[in-house]
Amino acid sequence: MKNQQPGRWLVALAALAIAPLGAWGQFKPRPKPLPAPTPPVPAIANPVLAGDFPDPSITKVGNTYWASATSSNWGPVFPLLKSTNLTDWTLVGHVFPHGRPAWADYYFWAPEISEEKGRVYVYYTAHKRGGNLCVAVASADRPEGPYRDHGPLVGQPDGSIDGFPMLDEHGQAYLLWKEDGNSVQKPTPIWAQRLSDDRTTLVGEKTELLRNTAPWEGNLVEGPSVVRHAGYFYLFYAANGCCGHNCTYGTGVARAKSLLGPWEKYAKNPILTKNDAWTCPGHGTTLQRAGRWYMLHHAYEVGSFEYVGRQGVLSEFRWTKDGWPEFLNNHSIPSTPAKTPVVVADEFAGTALAPWWQWPITADEPQTKLTGGQLRLGARPAEQGGTLLGRSTLAANYTAAATLLAPAALPAGTLAGVAAIGDPDNALSLLAGQGQLQVQERRAGKTRVVATVALPATARAVQLRVQARAGIHYQFAWSLDGRTWTSLLPAGESLNGQFLPPWDRGVRVGLVAQGAAAATFERFELRNE
Repeated sequence: MKNQQPGRWLVALAALAIAPLGAWGQFKPRPKPLPAPTPPVPAIANPVLAGDFPDPSITKVGNTYWASATSSNWGPVFPLLKSTNLTDWTLVGHVFPHGRPAWADYYFWAPEISEEKGRVYVYYTAHKRGGNLCVAVASADRPEGPYRDHGPLVGQPDGSIDGFPMLDEHGQAYLLWKEDGNSVQKPTPIWAQRLSDDRTTLVGEKTELLRNTAPWEGNLVEGPSVVRHAGYFYLFYAANGCCGHNCTYGTGVARAKSLLGPWEKYAKNPILTKNDAWTCPGHGTTLQRAGRWYMLHHAYEVGSFEYVGRQGVLSEFRWTKDGWPEFLNNHSIPSTPAKTPVVVADEFAGTALAPWWQWPITADEPQTKLTGGQLRLGARPAEQGGTLLGRSTLAANYTAAATLLAPAALPAGTLAGVAAIGDPDNALSLLAGQGQLQVQERRAGKTRVVATVALPATARAVQLRVQARAGIHYQFAWSLDGRTWTSLLPAGESLNGQFLPPWDRGVRVGLVAQGAAAATFERFELRNE
């Protein structure tokens, strides 16, 4: 700059002095760029969580949404899923990936995932060993875990379920939950009680917020989820019969100026009901994104109902001029169908099971070893149902198949194959071993052989197939080359699997090993039709 001629500066200053006012803009500092707008939620195509994902909950950590759902009597306990847009989700792990908390034995329900001051909490329900249902809490430094269990927060004599954390108008943390009175033909109050600073105990006295009083609510209200909006707390809740083909579930709302009430139920409840595609919607978590409001909740798809289970769906709502939530799509769930994957397969690559495999939580985690594209699955006694390894089904019509290696070499008393599984006491299986192929029906813990055929002694591998139609009708076939299939049932006949799904779960399909010796499988495939 020191080599510039002074006369040039004088000319420049003179030019600025006579420049139009607008010319000064070019000398102003450039404004900082605005942050990129939040991408809009894609058009909602339900289910967003395909398969058996009851009682889903959701929270946002950073730029990522995290969800969990009931796993009930399937392990691993409580799936962990993540998404950046609310509609495309990836299963990345589980809250308790390798077993149950020591205090609990079954019914792992309604995990409410939340983030507070950089720590992630999961408030969940489980049945206490030798006791009743309790609400407990686990925590982690990161949403993907690992989680530390802190045990039960509350367990009333009639049972306590469906915990939900919420800050009151003074910033004090409370736990809301349902007293499970319907299990003993009593009302079902929703309670609130203060949480300790470390969120591991309840302090003070509990306060009743509301209970089932309206005819449409039937014998229960449950699944509370609270948000604040325009000076009110809004408590979304589910009511009536949750599960099975004759379910009557729906969603209502109440509001209050103070978290502890008094609460006013909406005169136009229920605010979310069934439509031609989905039925019995309820028990979810509300959230806001990009100025729009949603609830992630569960519902049955009318074509597959309890055979697939309660799937995770996303419904949008807005606020009326009177300050009440109103769900779009005529007070019902968006019914645009999601594109179900045609084929879901596992080549057993790597050294660990894919996270979507499940097993009965009342049994130990199965012994597995993956190597060279093969899965070696340890067996359990047949009288216990064997070792079961399944995955959630996605449609009412599907075909599942797997290759069993060296079936003729399985020792006496060992059978292995594919199965449609309700629970350890209820399954339909196609098994190989002991020189034969056989179809088994296991119902209420009692097993009968439905059909048998000789297994070629020279078979190095056999492909086994189970097909479901309308979620109920099952057929079984085998093949040595994957092209020519032989049915084990007479032409046109099928087994009725209506007995398979437990009251609160969908059917799984997968692998089974019975006896004392391990079996080896290649490629498992689920084809949705």
